[in-house]
Amino acid sequence: MVIRMKVLLGLSGGVDSAVAAYILKEQGYDVTCAFMRNWDAYANNDILGNPTIQNDVCPQEQDYMDAMSVAESLGLKLLRVDFIKEYWDYVFSSFLDEYKKGRTPNPDIMCNKYIKFDMFAKEAEKLGADYIATGHYARIENGKFLSPTPVVVDVAPLSKEK
Repeated sequence: MVIRMKVLLGLSGGVDSAVAAYILKEQGYDVTCAFMRNWDAYANNDILGNPTIQNDVCPQEQDYMDAMSVAESLGLKLLRVDFIKEYWDYVFSSFLDEYKKGRTPNPDIMCNKYIKFDMFAKEAEKLGADYIATGHYARIENGKFLSPTPVVVDVAPLSKEK
């Protein structure tokens, strides 16, 4: 009997993570998708969408619907995991503090550090996943993300970096 390695894939609803889901499934991994909800549109009163683009659906909800469509078309399970508090505490608050000091913060760096490579990895471990994946390009040493000392050693060339 072949044991398939389990992967928790961060499925954003975008093309990159959709392709990652397809490739991992084709390679024989046991893929579960997770949509990370990092913002509370209801609490922040932006649930009505973006009126400047004539869209009455909140962008985050549209992303979730896109992720759901991708997961369904690939026959994969989709979880919705909430990191709203963690995102506010570790990413957005820091962004606001830096902005007030006249700096130009990059919230993606803090999101990667605290959400994707900490909270999301812990969620994967809790679910029994062997690996995590996203649509971003990176190389991991030790082969297995959840091994004792995984390290992101580099990212793809700038032409492929988001």
